[in-house]
Amino acid sequence: MHVDTLIIGAGPGGLACAKILAEKGVEVLVLERKAGIGAKVCAGGITWGGLISRVPETLAERSFCRQYIQTPLQRIYIEEENPIIATVNRKKLGTLMAAQAKDAGATIRTAALVRQINAHSVTVQDRQSKQVEEISFRYLVGADGSSSLVRKHLGLPNEKLGLGINYSIPGTAEKMEWHLNNKLFANGYAWIFPHAETISIGAYAPRQSISSKRLKNSLLLWAEKQGYSLAREQARAESINFDFRGYHFANTFLVGDAAGLASGLTGEGIYPAIISGEEVAKTIINPKHSRDVMDALIKRHAKHSKTVQLTAKSGLLNTILTELMTLSLRSGILKFEKLEMAV
Repeated sequence: MHVDTLIIGAGPGGLACAKILAEKGVEVLVLERKAGIGAKVCAGGITWGGLISRVPETLAERSFCRQYIQTPLQRIYIEEENPIIATVNRKKLGTLMAAQAKDAGATIRTAALVRQINAHSVTVQDRQSKQVEEISFRYLVGADGSSSLVRKHLGLPNEKLGLGINYSIPGTAEKMEWHLNNKLFANGYAWIFPHAETISIGAYAPRQSISSKRLKNSLLLWAEKQGYSLAREQARAESINFDFRGYHFANTFLVGDAAGLASGLTGEGIYPAIISGEEVAKTIINPKHSRDVMDALIKRHAKHSKTVQLTAKSGLLNTILTELMTLSLRSGILKFEKLEMAV
């Protein structure tokens, strides 16, 4: 079998890429190793300014004009007229984006396990029938997350990784909260994100700053003090790749976490995945397509990565910078949008 463009990974980046390609009449096949689409360990927060223009507003489960931020020395909230962040269900988002890609003409195969990647073809095994097939392509897009096979095929290392640990529990809450505490979460943070019928409680931090065991223990102790007993709840964890080393390699492209475009500072990954997926599709359609959007995204990503490097140097420095940032947010000197990946 031969296709013009083969996309490995049916996350937001791969599906955004597939939709635009299919709309322009490009033959595109998306391979997803999981049996279903959409489910992923994620707090489910999307920045209103960055993403809401790309997903239906009705997809938002909850939206928040206020963001509550707590540090060891400050408890503040920032408020804007329009919602700052909305929460979405990742499975619903994936289902919607898959339907849009299919309606545009893309083909999506689930339970498709990529066994081998070559310069112009891949070997794929159906996880149910066990049938093996070779698929050749003109272009290959790696949208297969932090442990990307396409990235490994290109020989790119993954040295800058973050870890997100999430608990999704039944219940409701009224506040969207961010908790920054160097002693507990190093230069990461913990969160409480209310959804429609559940609450996402979790923590994120760069792996270079704190071990996964310590991060989980700190999260459990902190959550207990917030009134949430998580010891008997099921934790889910996900690596977040922010080791960006390029996205275009001859006939092969990388998008989202596979490219290392998630934010090392906040772990935000949905927005850069969708934007990079769209821009890669436009480049495949027109090789002379402007790089302006990607360059702006890469520049914002680099700023986040530099901040991670700076705050990882010492706990004292991280604490000082965290308190200054929070004070700047409270006074209005710093806008919350400057901490987002939206460009």
